[in-house]
Amino acid sequence: MQKMASALTLIILGLVVLAFPVLGVIPFSLVTGFIVLILGIGLVLSGTMEIGESAVLGILELILGIIAMFLGIGFIVNPGLFSWLAGFLIWLAGFFLIIAGIMGLISETSGSRWNGVIAIIMGVIYIIVGTFIANPTVLGALIGIWLIITGIMMLLMKD
Repeated sequence: MQKMASALTLIILGLVVLAFPVLGVIPFSLVTGFIVLILGIGLVLSGTMEIGESAVLGILELILGIIAMFLGIGFIVNPGLFSWLAGFLIWLAGFFLIIAGIMGLISETSGSRWNGVIAIIMGVIYIIVGTFIANPTVLGALIGIWLIITGIMMLLMKD
């Protein structure tokens, strides 16, 4: 009974998020923002204590902490930044897949040519998906679809 209630809740949440896609991005953006903000504060505090022992490491931690704090605040204030960064990271992974695929095509190892072709195809798909996910509405819609599919799978799975 509890499993069915959870599944139906996920399906209803998925439908709500599909109706209002940005609502699906906001919780992820807020949670990630708070975590990155706390990480940044920890790095700044650690960096100030580290400066006495190693100036280079202390300054590096301070710089990383400040960047993390700005990103955390940005994620909290602007969910679009979260979507853009998610899209950029997926796009970057696609770029690396394409490079790895090209290296596989020119490699002398047997079997690596097909792996190279598949890596290039996957890289192109990643770049296309990353371009669309940078839009918070698209990312929210994907989250909504994921919630619905998860709810349906919970209903269909037997204990």
